[in-house]
Amino acid sequence: MNLSNAEEQLMNLIWEKKGRVFMKDILESYPDPKPANTTVATLLKRLQDKGAIYFELYGNSRAYFPLVDKNHYFSKKVNVMIKDFFNDSPAQFASFLTKETELDTKELEALKNIIEEQLKFQKP
Repeated sequence: MNLSNAEEQLMNLIWEKKGRVFMKDILESYPDPKPANTTVATLLKRLQDKGAIYFELYGNSRAYFPLVDKNHYFSKKVNVMIKDFFNDSPAQFASFLTKETELDTKELEALKNIIEEQLKFQKP
């Protein structure tokens, strides 16, 4: 599933709510300047057409909920980025992340600990 930046931003707002969310809640969650109601309605329709969300009717109101898990979506997105920008090499991605970004010692240590934890669960 390929989402535009605006669609991703809206999905993040929906994921943050951890359940069903009404249009008024979505609009309140947007930072200023808030988009028009019609813009959000259009984005919701696009997300529904892509199979990312669905809704339930409560009277005249719709409560939207995600059909796509946030971690699953971003995992796929990162894998595509690694394939497209880092020659399908997670090592090249890790090298870029650690050398070309401004991570401090504390953040690098945290990454190291995450990797060491994951290595404990790997089968030889």
